[in-house]
Amino acid sequence: MKCYFALILFILLLLSSCRSEEPAAPAEPQPAAVIPLAASQPEKIGCTGCHNAIKLDAAHDLACTSCHGGRDNEGTIEAAHNGLIAQPAHPANMATTCGKCHPEQVKDASRSLHFTLNNEINAVRMHFGAQTRVQTPADIPVSAAITTPLALADDMLRRRCLRCHVFSGGDDYPAVRHGTGCSACHLAFTDKKLQSHAFVAPTDNQCLSCHYGNYVGNDYYGRYEHDFNWEYRTPYSSSGSGLPPRPYGVENQSLVADIHQQRGLVCTDCHQDSGHNRSPALTCADCHAWQPGRPAPPLRTVQVRDKTLVLTSSHTGAEHTIPAMQHPAHQQYGPTVACQVCHGQWSYNDAPTHLLLSTVEEYDPWERLTVQSSSEVELLLEHNLYSSEAEREPTMRDGLTGESRPGIWYMGYGQRRWEAMQVARDGDGVIKVFRPILDLHLSMVEDDGSVPFDNIGGTGSGLRPYTPHTTGYAGLFYLDRFKHLLTPDGK
Repeated sequence: MKCYFALILFILLLLSSCRSEEPAAPAEPQPAAVIPLAASQPEKIGCTGCHNAIKLDAAHDLACTSCHGGRDNEGTIEAAHNGLIAQPAHPANMATTCGKCHPEQVKDASRSLHFTLNNEINAVRMHFGAQTRVQTPADIPVSAAITTPLALADDMLRRRCLRCHVFSGGDDYPAVRHGTGCSACHLAFTDKKLQSHAFVAPTDNQCLSCHYGNYVGNDYYGRYEHDFNWEYRTPYSSSGSGLPPRPYGVENQSLVADIHQQRGLVCTDCHQDSGHNRSPALTCADCHAWQPGRPAPPLRTVQVRDKTLVLTSSHTGAEHTIPAMQHPAHQQYGPTVACQVCHGQWSYNDAPTHLLLSTVEEYDPWERLTVQSSSEVELLLEHNLYSSEAEREPTMRDGLTGESRPGIWYMGYGQRRWEAMQVARDGDGVIKVFRPILDLHLSMVEDDGSVPFDNIGGTGSGLRPYTPHTTGYAGLFYLDRFKHLLTPDGK
């Protein structure tokens, strides 16, 4: 009998163990408000309980809530993030966050060209018919329906051009991600990631996170973008694999860098406080035409020593004696010929630039042009051309608000050249280097195939004066660049 009961007990235990292998019913989810941020910490752990890798500099060793708002010493995400300001340095927030301690700097920065982009924006808008100037990028109108060339240009500015502005974090390429507002210049990013909360003086990495592509800054390092066609992809990369490791979105030709860069100078050695409108307008002659007995140029990096000017690089600490102008051509042509007409080694000459706003869900024609110097456009094309998942809608974000609207801005060039700088006499009578920056041709095609705008251009030639940051020795044949523009009296 005992053996019989033992056998029954064994069978029951066996059946019980089998039932325990069946999937249990899902537990009821716990309310988020009672889930601790970290189980190994006390219930109220504070900001650093989760964000324990934050590094602060000595001048900003403040409580997290001083800048980010929210509530410290809480035990749930919801409570801790109540009133959180994710981007305290954003232009919309910086006056009440950064401005609490730095009111003058914030005030100056908000009026600087880095924040307003007044010259660039208004040059494009007036080229396409605007009669009045806007004061800030946020003032660029948004049209419910694009019915005029100006409305089309406004949409291009907001959605295609203003991707690296301080209102956004930049494109999704490794070297161009940055903070917003004040942090765009004063916080360091590497490979798209914020390195620390230590606020620093801007380095060239911060400058080039916006000044890349075929614009001033990139030329200082001798870089000229390849064309977009896939024949120029080097090394070749497989399609459909996401964004390859192109730091600035497009591969670059390696041309000669500016002689100042070759000597170890960085952007802020000359452009000091330019982000705060505090730098006086300097010219090459302020340093290179300096004479003993005169005060030194208003640069922190420059001082008078033994009747010479010496610049100390803020990056390397190396000292450089600034050479003085000695060639007689400087005296003869200096007042009427800009320095870079002779000393610029090369310049950007992309023309014409074609831009198309399209809502058509057809992507095969763009297979060879998936690289567009825009991560948003590139990722959409790569996905819709090669992914087995459902196609994404042809929409594009507003660079200022982040709001998506129908239509994709595609871009291409008639040609990309650097070898022959364009030289002309400006309205002030000075002979300068020009580039076809406004040689823009805008088109628009809607999903029904209609074409409201086809290859429309603005007023004038599109040429604008430009200062190529490609300084070098003038060489023997400098006069050939501009002698055809001289008046009979040689001026």
